Formats: sequence, C-alpha cells, structure tokens
Amino acid sequence: MKIKDIDFEEFIGEEEIQAKVRSLADEINQEYAGKTPFFLAVLNGSFMFAADLIRHITIPSRVSFVKISSYEGMHTTGQLRTLLGLEESLFKQDVVVVEDIVDTGLTLEKILQELGDLGVNSAEVVTLIRKKAAREKKTNVRFTGFDIEDEFVLGYGLDYDGLGRNFRNLYKAVTPK
Repeated sequence: MKIKDIDFEEFIGEEEIQAKVRSLADEINQEYAGKTPFFLAVLNGSFMFAADLIRHITIPSRVSFVKISSYEGMHTTGQLRTLLGLEESLFKQDVVVVEDIVDTGLTLEKILQELGDLGVNSAEVVTLIRKKAAREKKTNVRFTGFDIEDEFVLGYGLDYDGLGRNFRNLYKAVTPK
C-alpha cells in the first residue's frame, strides 16, 4: 500500500492488536484494583488505542484527553508543546498516560514532568508501541504492548502527515532495497 510517497506493508494485524489491548487492560485492572485511575490519553494518535483499552477496564476510572506533539512527517522535531485541553485537576490522582507510541521518549518526559508539577499521586504510562530508542534510553513505560525497532508505523490511530489513522492493522514503511 502506498501513502503519499511511502510504501507500507502489514506489520501487526487487528486480531493481534486487540489481544494485546485486552492483555494490557487486564494488567491495569489488577494493578489498580481498589483505586480509581485517571486515564489521560494523548491525542491524536492514541484515540483508537485509548477507546479500545478503556472498554476493557473494569474498575472505576476517569478519562480525559490532551494534545502534545513533537512530530512532523516521519520524524520527531524535538520541539515540544505544552499539554493542551487539560481542564480537570489531577492533584493527588493516580494517572495512567495512554500513548500510541513512545519513540524517543521526549514527549513522554514532558508529560510526566508536567504531571509531577500538578501534584499527581502517581503517574504511569501505557503505550501500544515502544521503539528501540525509548528502550535504550530506559524511558519509564509501565505497560507496553509491542516493542519494535526503528520502523516507521501507521494505522490504528498512528499517521503519516494525517493519513492512515483509520486502518485497523499496523503497517510499517518498506525500506527500498
């Protein structure tokens, strides 16, 4: 499949994604039993993952969405914007940040720093995908769906210049041979 100027091939299918989402929700349900976590989903990419994940959360919880970005095209810019859209107090809350992908960890570090400044009780991260750079940097991710190398992926909420978010599978960019 071609999106703009890049060829993509299927990487992870819908059934495997959904099984992983259920497994992550089960872990969170156990970890937060007796608590009321506040899920903070990072837009735009996490919207599909967050919706599916929250449907499998069986403990009392709250959900909100924020926007922060460091991507342009296929690469992170390193320029982070502040959290936009957070209108509720998170003071003394147990927050679970819902990310679509942790690439370099820059965006996540910014979010966790801001949450600390807001006086949260705890802040953990659940991500569908964690890239090699974040693992090497030992970025603090409590719940991870898939560890991948440095592939550029789209689908299931992730995009390439706004395209491809609607696909049910994950696709990776094909490297020309």
